[in-house]
Amino acid sequence: MPDTAKISWKTAAGLVMANMIGTGVFTSLGFQLLQVQNTWSIILLWVIGGIMALIGALIYAELGTHFKKSGGDYIFLSETLHPSIGYLYAWVSLTVGFSAPIAIAAMAMNNYLNPIIRAGIYPGLAFLLFIPLTHIFSIKRSSQFQNLFTLIKILFILGLIGIGLSLSNQISTSALDFSGTWKNEVFLPGFAVSLVYVFYAYTGWNSAAYIVEEIENPEKNLPKALLAATSLVLVLYVLMQLVFLKHANQEQLLGQVEVAEISFKNIFGESGAMWVSILIGIQLIATISGYAWVGPRVTYAMAKDFKIWKPLSKTNSKGIPVRAILINTFFSLILFLSGSFEQVMIYAGFILQIMGTITVYSSLKVSKSKGFRSPFKPLLQYCYIVFSLFVSGYIFWEKPKESLAGLILILAGLILYKVDKKTGTRPVIDQ
Repeated sequence: MPDTAKISWKTAAGLVMANMIGTGVFTSLGFQLLQVQNTWSIILLWVIGGIMALIGALIYAELGTHFKKSGGDYIFLSETLHPSIGYLYAWVSLTVGFSAPIAIAAMAMNNYLNPIIRAGIYPGLAFLLFIPLTHIFSIKRSSQFQNLFTLIKILFILGLIGIGLSLSNQISTSALDFSGTWKNEVFLPGFAVSLVYVFYAYTGWNSAAYIVEEIENPEKNLPKALLAATSLVLVLYVLMQLVFLKHANQEQLLGQVEVAEISFKNIFGESGAMWVSILIGIQLIATISGYAWVGPRVTYAMAKDFKIWKPLSKTNSKGIPVRAILINTFFSLILFLSGSFEQVMIYAGFILQIMGTITVYSSLKVSKSKGFRSPFKPLLQYCYIVFSLFVSGYIFWEKPKESLAGLILILAGLILYKVDKKTGTRPVIDQ
């Protein structure tokens, strides 16, 4: 891209953290408690999700430093397996992969802000439409905006954890349960289904691999950013669940989306919970921003190669794929207006789990990496694939409607590939 500005590993790590820490950590506990109630089971869910994300980060660090091209899975799959698989991933990314997290974050904004400002869908809608526009100017401007709101996010999370762990609970019975019932819960189908929410909460651990061309010294800084960010998020996620469980009972949390608001209302009362809700909404700006920055790079990479998408390969004078940013925002808007929070989360989680598993498999085709090499290869790859397929099977069994919708979307992408044609042209720059 014409813009020569590069981002540091710290900015790349911040981007990863901003994409990961979004709605999942604040919203999924209520759904998990419908399936499993033991605190050890909850902790194990989040640790397993974190370990899987770390394995994935190691593998994506290898793929990213090997190919050294922005576009993430589209590049990896096209180069190692077949262009049709890469095309399919880019299609999924455009319609679900990066648009769904933005839509879900905007929905969560409404859930947390509406009790206060009572403005219907408009708060989330406004952020969904206007935050992506901050990324149409330059990489430097994107970096500045992302760094600011990621810093706000991290300080807010640390503040919640510090307050929650240091204060005693104000209720007679908390949701904390350290009994031995976890030994039975981990073998229930519901435990596997609960992993869907956890895996979705960790979505974004591979973010920096999508903009590898924009990272300074990627051979060194991409692995550092992915691993440092994912490790820190794992710790923060476990601590956050303990805080929520400590300051609320199971009856209050079961099936609820606004678990953070419920827990902190028990600590601070109505007025204190109101400020926590406002800050949760504000920290989601970094999440929307991160996906709005990264997602269009996949669309842009595909658009350079295929005729149907060729108009999206145009960039501005700074090399920013403005049209790709706008089309990704459009698909986010469709999901925002069409689905319920839980349906969109499961639908997106299932399809992303499948595509991510295929990308991990593709790393086995790279026999001699030109950059960072993931340790214990191919053992980690096989562990990830087997576990991921196991979880995907349970998702399909328990949530067939959402799973079938995801498979239909994949089929639509394959049909589209059959009628599309490669261009072999370079992108055009708008002056």
